Order: sequence, then C-alpha cells, then structure tokens
Amino acid sequence: MSAIILDGSMVHYEALGRGRPIIFLHGWVGSWRYWINAMQAASTSFRAYAIDLFGFGDTMRSPDNYTIAKQALLLERFLNEMGIGKVALVGHDLGALVAFEYLKKHYESVDRMMVIGAPLQYELIAPRMRTAPVTELAEWLTGKQPEAMTALSDASKVDPAAISASMSSLQTESIFPHVRNFGVPCLFVYGANDLAFTTVPTQEINNLPIHMHQINLEGSGHFPMLDNVPQFNRLLVDFLALDSGVSPSELQMKEEWKRRVR
Repeated sequence: MSAIILDGSMVHYEALGRGRPIIFLHGWVGSWRYWINAMQAASTSFRAYAIDLFGFGDTMRSPDNYTIAKQALLLERFLNEMGIGKVALVGHDLGALVAFEYLKKHYESVDRMMVIGAPLQYELIAPRMRTAPVTELAEWLTGKQPEAMTALSDASKVDPAAISASMSSLQTESIFPHVRNFGVPCLFVYGANDLAFTTVPTQEINNLPIHMHQINLEGSGHFPMLDNVPQFNRLLVDFLALDSGVSPSELQMKEEWKRRVR
C-alpha cells in the first residue's frame, strides 16, 4: 500500500509499470481496486497510478473535501507532489467528473482522456444511484457476479456523504459545457446495459466536437472494465496508442470497433 500526505490528509494510491503517466480515477461504488486489470494492461507502456478519492477506499474521510471541485484539487496536488506533468486521465462516473473538473483549469497538461459511464446530466442518473446504500449498489450494478463483487470489495468503506456531496455538485452545475472546446482528445465509453442511467447519455454526445468520440459497448453494464476485461483493455490500449492530439474517432477505422460505435 502506498500513501502520500497532501495538506495534512492521507491519500492512498497504487502504481504500476514504467513510462508516460496515466491516472485512473474510480467512481461512486468501490475504490482504486477495480482498476487492477486495466492498470496491468496500461503498464506495458505507461506508469499507471490509481488514486482513492477522499471518502473512498483507504484515503481518509474528509467531509470538507467531498465536492467535485475539492476532489479535483486532490488530483492537482497529487500530480504536483509526484512531479507529473503531461498526463492521460481515465475516469469512471465520479472519476470522470473529477477529470473534467481538473481539465477546466489545467487543460494544457492533459494529453488525453477516457471517461467511462460519465454522468453528464444529473437528471439521467437513476434515482436508485442517488439514494441506495453503496453495498446495495455494488450488488445491483454487477448482478452479484463474484469476480466483480471482489473488485468492488471496498464499497463498504465508502462514506455516503462523499456520494451525496458530489451528486449535489453535479446537480448544481454541469461541468461538461465548460470543457468540450479545449481540444483535448476525449473518448466517452458507455455500457449499453448500464443500470446507473435511465438512458445511455446521448443529448450532449450527438453534437460532440471533432476531438471527442463515443463508443457504446454491447453486453456491458456500468463497469465495462469488469464486465468484459479483454474487450475493455483492448479499447484502452488502442486509445492510448493513438498519437497525441489525434481524435479518438480514428478508432472507428478499426473493424473491431466499427460495430460498437454509436
């Protein structure tokens, strides 16, 4: 277990591999732990980091730091402390929002982003996501699949206040309109069977700028990185292999992804 002290607060992280830096940001259900397979896939070419946000996993509980903006400040301070400059970001639901919030102030230091299950609009989030206990959400979103439940074993450590505070942040202000025109390549990934949304988000996606692209993965739910590990890791590796500045829409040129593009 690795940890760093940021402004007096203990932040847990794990790291793997060598090369350019990539940061994995978890969502509302779980911790860094469900990124293990993706980190291993990325670590062949990248130095992969996964952070536990405030109130999740083994990072300390800190109610004053549970808003999306404060979680993004955690990311900023972590990168500064570790001496990381240009970085690739991979975020899942809450982690996607934190990545976008970071992008608002530091777009010049983000090489590319992959956001999975990004809740661009508060209204599209299923009511159960807003109210149910986290351990119940883990069972509901995974269908109690044993391997997925093991990957989400830290759900019991989540401070419910960390979820409600970040949900309130999203309800108050949509982040995406502020970051869509920065020119940073961004790939949106959604599981076609994602129970966390009333519908897979499309309203904003329909008018994405050229440097952004969406892929829906058939047969996956809210955790594509757990539902179909080989499929997700191949998409991740293909995206990371694109040259800097290249739009992720180039991925649809590959026959493997054409049938999954929406």
